[in-house]
Amino acid sequence: MPIPTTRLGRTGLVVSRLALGTMTFGLQTEESVSQQILDKATEGGINFLDTADVYPLGGDLKTAGRTEEIVGRWLRAKGASRRADFIIATKACGKMGPHGWDQGASRKHLLDAIDASLKRLQVDHVDLYQLHHDDRETPLDESLEALDTIVRSGRARYVGVSNFLAYRLARAIGIGELHKLTRLVSVQPRYSLLFREIERELLPLVGEEGLGVIPYNPLAGGLLTGKYKAGSKPADNTRFTLGTAGSMYQGRYWNDRSFETVEQLHKLADEAGVPLATLAVAWVMANPLITAPLLGASRPDQLDATLAAADYQLPADLKKKLDELTADYRKGDAPR
Repeated sequence: MPIPTTRLGRTGLVVSRLALGTMTFGLQTEESVSQQILDKATEGGINFLDTADVYPLGGDLKTAGRTEEIVGRWLRAKGASRRADFIIATKACGKMGPHGWDQGASRKHLLDAIDASLKRLQVDHVDLYQLHHDDRETPLDESLEALDTIVRSGRARYVGVSNFLAYRLARAIGIGELHKLTRLVSVQPRYSLLFREIERELLPLVGEEGLGVIPYNPLAGGLLTGKYKAGSKPADNTRFTLGTAGSMYQGRYWNDRSFETVEQLHKLADEAGVPLATLAVAWVMANPLITAPLLGASRPDQLDATLAAADYQLPADLKKKLDELTADYRKGDAPR
C-alpha cells in the first residue's frame, strides 16, 4: 500500500505521513549509500525530505553543508522535472563559518543561509524553511521578519521552527500575528516512546494553533530497534559514537532506565509479531497531532521496518500498554 498523505498543519500543503531525515548523509553514511537510501525512501512512497545546512550530524565546519550537497546532487540526477515530486525542507541556525555572524537567527545570517542552502541543494526554492533551534541572542521579531522576507522573495514556500519550548513558540506566533508576518506552520521536536515531554505543553499548543508536527528521533537514536543491549558499549559509526554528536546521544538515551524500558517494549513487540522499530514509529504516528515522523537510516535496509509503520494498524489495547509503560517519560527524569 502507498504511504498515506496528510496536510501540513492547517496549510494546504499535502505531504507523506512519513518523512526522510538525512542527517546521517556525508559522515556516518557515504554518498553512494545515501543516494540508495533516498531512492528506497521515495520509491516506498515518501515525498517529504528534511535536511539542514549544518548537517551531517557529528560533523564540524569542514563538513557543514555536505548533506545538502548530497541531496542536491541526487535531485539533479533525477532531472529538473522531478523537483516537483518532492517536498524539500531545510533548516538554519547552526554554525556555518568562522565569524560570529555565521550562525543564529539574525536577519543577516538567515538571508545569507537560505541562499547558501539553495545553492547546495541546486534548487530555486525550498518548500519548508525552519529555524533549527531557538536563538536567544536574537529578538524573535528580527528572526520572524527575516523568515517573512524569505517567503515573500519566493525562496521558501512555508516556514517553521525546531527545538522550541512551548512558551517561546507561543511568543513567536503572537509576534507574527501582531506584525502580520508569514505564519509559522510547523514544529520539529524530539518525540518517541522514550521522550514524551512535548505532550505536556508543546503538543496542546500546536493543536490549538493548527501547526504541523514533524518529530525527529522516533527510534531514540536507534535504541528502539532493540539492537543495543544493556551493559554493552556503543558500537563505532553509530549515533552514540559519531563525531561531535556521540556524547549528546549517549546523554539522551544510553542509561539503565532506557534499556530496561526497551526490554519491556521488545516483549510487547514480540507478542504482537511486529518489529520493535515498526511499533515505535506506529505509536508516534498514532498521535493525531503528528504530521510525519522523520525516519533516519545509515543503510537502505534499515528503512524496511520503519516504512512498514505506515501500513501497521496499532491495536488500541496495545497502544494503551505502550502509553502506560512509558508514561513516566512524559515527566522527564525518572520519579524519585
